[in-house]
Amino acid sequence: MKKTYLIIFVLLLTAKISISQGTYEDYQRAEKFLHFNVYKLVQNLYLYPNWIDETNKFWFKTETENGHRFILVIPEENKSKPVFNHEKLAKQLKKELGKKVNSDSLPFTKIKLKDSLRTVMFKVDTLNFKYDLNKNILSKYTPKIDEQKKNESKSPDGKWIAFVKDYNLFLRDTKTEEEFQLTTDGIELYDYASPISWYKMVDESVGDTYDPSIWVEWSPDSKKFMAIKLDRRKVGKLYMYQSLPDSGMRAKVWSYERALPGENLPLQEYYIFDVNQKSNVKIDLKAFEDIWSGFAPAWTEDSKTFYFTQMARYYKAIDLHFADSETGKVRNIIHEDANTMIEYQMVDCKLINNGEKVVWMSERDGWSHLYLFNGKSGGLINQITKSEFVVREINYIDEKNELIFFTASGVEKNHDPYFKHLYKIKFDGSGMTLLTPEDAEHEIQFSPDYKYFIDNYSRVDLKPKAVLKRLSDGKLIREIQEANIDKLLATGWKYPERFTVKARDGKTDIYGILQYPSNFDPNIKYPVIDNSYSGPQAVNVPKSFRRGIWNDWTPLAEVGFIVMRIDGMGTAMRSKAFHDVSYKNLGDIGGPDHITGIRQLAEKYAYIDTNKVGIFGHSAGGYDAAHALLTYPD
Repeated sequence: MKKTYLIIFVLLLTAKISISQGTYEDYQRAEKFLHFNVYKLVQNLYLYPNWIDETNKFWFKTETENGHRFILVIPEENKSKPVFNHEKLAKQLKKELGKKVNSDSLPFTKIKLKDSLRTVMFKVDTLNFKYDLNKNILSKYTPKIDEQKKNESKSPDGKWIAFVKDYNLFLRDTKTEEEFQLTTDGIELYDYASPISWYKMVDESVGDTYDPSIWVEWSPDSKKFMAIKLDRRKVGKLYMYQSLPDSGMRAKVWSYERALPGENLPLQEYYIFDVNQKSNVKIDLKAFEDIWSGFAPAWTEDSKTFYFTQMARYYKAIDLHFADSETGKVRNIIHEDANTMIEYQMVDCKLINNGEKVVWMSERDGWSHLYLFNGKSGGLINQITKSEFVVREINYIDEKNELIFFTASGVEKNHDPYFKHLYKIKFDGSGMTLLTPEDAEHEIQFSPDYKYFIDNYSRVDLKPKAVLKRLSDGKLIREIQEANIDKLLATGWKYPERFTVKARDGKTDIYGILQYPSNFDPNIKYPVIDNSYSGPQAVNVPKSFRRGIWNDWTPLAEVGFIVMRIDGMGTAMRSKAFHDVSYKNLGDIGGPDHITGIRQLAEKYAYIDTNKVGIFGHSAGGYDAAHALLTYPD
């Protein structure tokens, strides 16, 4: 059956095609479903807890019909209440500002709680206020201005500031303002503690200017810090040309540093600086390529050891190193190779007792799992998690009770295998326990003391709910808020439909969604638009409700299409074998899976017109669209 693949901007911009596909009223309705308009129709999609200092108390902003209110939650007492009397504060603000203030829409969105929750601080325009809750007194104040610059980094105890100047590192005593130069050998393109931004562009007609930021890693005791010396002298540039029709025919040339495959990458050397001695030691490792590994570098809690990772070119291997902060001597703790590649999202680690043991996340057995290593010898003690599921993140380690809290997907066999759930497990791999059982995507935020967590859970077809739970056993403390989507539903908007089909091999389940227009009629045949993104590092199909409505495909459905999103083989967050389909094979774009998926859906739904199939996408999805036209024309 012959298919016509259309790039979506042609569908939208070519008048004859657009008019035949949708009416003027369709496009007016589509505009209402642009994401910034949809967000006006929903409330409380996500609870952002603002933890108060290092306690488990928090406040959040809840949305109401007329604006918003501030709510305080005290988990230990299982209490929830307004942070302050909104009506009283509105009256006080009216006096100060000389205009009407609505208690349901106070003219600020952020607050700070001080003095054991007795004082609320906030800002209205340029005015800073503090409000005494007990005395109902509102007053202005002048905040202390933090004048720290982007090329400065303050120590955790606040006594020192490390800063970069003239390509070198300096140290300043915050009490005496005395400065000390720590290095003298830094030069242009080979300097200290000044990583270049991925987004930095240089106007070639002006040339580069030295305006550095700083990145150092302070030890917890503030006695030392780590800094990198980065060698960019052999890194090439790429160029962009900016047309300036109002200034003549000559274009402006912009450049940015970027290595092409096989070219020289920046080289990094690690140094540890001693604040008291004003000295440094170079970490005993040859300069290696600057390739992001996904985590680290960091210090152990006792400030004696600095640990970091080294990712090999082409992501073929990764090493975990421990460096002695006094001598710079390096010990290799873990080395891991891959026949294909190491996915940086599937590597993580947490240290136990200052590195005595290491919890390591790896795909070495074909799935992302946790392993326990000896931090002294580097020997494997035991594999912690096993079976056909994906560990997504190591969240917290309870050393006293030898428990690991982690998120994983694919454990619950009757749930979407991409849904993240929170679990706990013993160091020896026993006692794995599910803490978030709802059949949904779980977005977790932990209290600073790790006694509680906030769980925002939802699906594309289930409105969000935020609950407070106890971490030790997942016990529900209280339901905090639930999203209000009544106005959205009143428009006729339809929940995306989740579906499962078989991949190209006829065995593997792959997952997707269909978005229907609000005036959907099952008796009409609809063209299908494949909203593709085959970037192998990502999951294209949204799992949470808020991601499901923050999109550019719902308006497209409104002009007379059914829009499909699907994650074919080669994409992320499944087994290693599933992911490796795209290894050195990006041109595959998951096309065979998308095609068989559309055919299977058409067998189920008579309203899907397989004679009219379009494709569009952003970034890798744009590549997919162009590639599909050439590779799968029929």
